[in-house]
Amino acid sequence: MALVLNSGMYYPGKDGCSGLIDQHAPLVKRVAQHLLNRLPSTVMLDDLVQAGMIGLIEASQKFDGTKGASFETYASIRIRGAMIDEVRRYDWAPRSVHRNSRRVSEAIKVVESRTGRDAKDNEIASEMGVSVTEYNSYVQDTAGTKLFSFDEITGNEDNSFELPDEGSPEPDAAVEGNAFQEALANAIAALPERERMVLALYYTEGLNLKEIGSVLDVSESRVSQIHSQAALRLRSRLSEWK
Repeated sequence: MALVLNSGMYYPGKDGCSGLIDQHAPLVKRVAQHLLNRLPSTVMLDDLVQAGMIGLIEASQKFDGTKGASFETYASIRIRGAMIDEVRRYDWAPRSVHRNSRRVSEAIKVVESRTGRDAKDNEIASEMGVSVTEYNSYVQDTAGTKLFSFDEITGNEDNSFELPDEGSPEPDAAVEGNAFQEALANAIAALPERERMVLALYYTEGLNLKEIGSVLDVSESRVSQIHSQAALRLRSRLSEWK
């Protein structure tokens, strides 16, 4: 089957896979560099690039130009998914970090259900029975060890929201996926202003934590904490999707 990309460039079926790979190899490094900013220093750029190239090869083999998405969009998702899968193979976070992350999310949910408004740091800490300093350390630990993604919010262990390809979900599953994304968008819109701004600057504008700190006039570590707290708040508000 011939592929016609949105750019107008033409690649003949499987014989053209090498053309797609050559043309989009720089995309792998761009995705890797952006993702690396979210990860601890123990994660190496070369490892992400190697995993991303596998994702690019798979994308070139499975892409169907008749489904409406550009190859670059489709490939970006598969590249990022391959990198995240590689990182997940080496889970550097102690169990205590995952446990405290869940405790924070549960406390946020309880406080917000009781008050009907955004939970404040001291309220979350009080609900957990810890000091604000200890609560902040939980959030900071989470910031240093977690990827912010659909998976973090829902607790899923797979890339549930990749673009579909052959053998993909039944229509009911696709509808559920669309409903979740709508719920996620609404939950993000309802975040406290600073958390919403950090997510927008990070994911939409592509700024790193240091650059966001300059915009907001706060330290890089504070931006990391706000980012992680936003993820935990979203996780608590979307708990019914787990």
